Amino acid sequence: MNRKPHVAVVGATGAVGIEMIKTLEKRNFPVGKLTLLASARSVGKKLTYRGAEITVAELTKDSFAGIDIALFSAGGSISKEYAPIAVQAGCVVVDNSSAFRMDEKVPLVVPEINASDVKWHKGIIANPNCTTAITLMALYPLHAAFTCKRIFASSYQAVSGTGAKAIAELERQVDQVVKGQPVTREVYPHQIAFNVLPHVDSFLPTGYTKEEMKMEGEGRKIMHHPMFRASVTCVRVPVYRAHSVAVSAEFDKPVTVEAALAVLKKAPGLDVVDNPAKCEYPLPLYQSDKYNCAVGRLRKDCALDNGLCFWVSGDQLLKGAALNAVQIAEELIKGS
Repeated sequence: MNRKPHVAVVGATGAVGIEMIKTLEKRNFPVGKLTLLASARSVGKKLTYRGAEITVAELTKDSFAGIDIALFSAGGSISKEYAPIAVQAGCVVVDNSSAFRMDEKVPLVVPEINASDVKWHKGIIANPNCTTAITLMALYPLHAAFTCKRIFASSYQAVSGTGAKAIAELERQVDQVVKGQPVTREVYPHQIAFNVLPHVDSFLPTGYTKEEMKMEGEGRKIMHHPMFRASVTCVRVPVYRAHSVAVSAEFDKPVTVEAALAVLKKAPGLDVVDNPAKCEYPLPLYQSDKYNCAVGRLRKDCALDNGLCFWVSGDQLLKGAALNAVQIAEELIKGS
């Protein structure tokens, strides 16, 4: 791997793509050259990187010649089509879609948890689902100390997880409600303003959604814990940015709040915000635009043996997507 690699961002004009560009700059990633790729409708747009304007080029099968690392954030169908082409051209792909996450030949990586898995890649490394990544930032340190058997969790997911149109929909609906106008819907099946929707992603025959099942499958792979079990309800909430998750976890070993806090305070990429007496706990409003996730509301679970409840919040566009991808790229550079 070139120590100053030629990096491409695929899906550069999307919400995550833009955050990838910002994150490369903020973390001073050693970019030798940056290429921005997107669909034909975005060609010619200019995005700023380190004070210079870069013109967005069209993603084609010939786009990857000379590129060392490609950060993909353009959807599963694009990844399935173009990631193998990029690998054939000698590029390492860090993919943000769900296309390769459960492929046994593809590492699924959260660098604070399983950075060493990067070493066995065959050209593609997968980024996890955003809710999974944020949850595991708090759960994995506890699992490493006390061995997690299972969790019951509910997510509180921001509309930006659906994309720019969902942000616009929330803004428009709030304005319509305030003005007493009829509320219009385009993105979600129900009004999202002043409401919560227990529905993220498509439903499976079991009654769970695809999003809800990602926690168990991806959690097993990332934590190297094939017996991990997770029952999850994913909920869309009228928050612009940053996801939160309420978790009840059961462990093999006895756990106390004091012991858990001691573990979490040492965990990389995680802040402990846990002072209920002063109303201090993680809030999505304050986690927006922050690299670290935050955990709080720790307490013994009333219903589980060796159980612990906690609340974790993190910016799903950063740790749940762009930041995690850039951190994976940093691991690639370290290993070169």
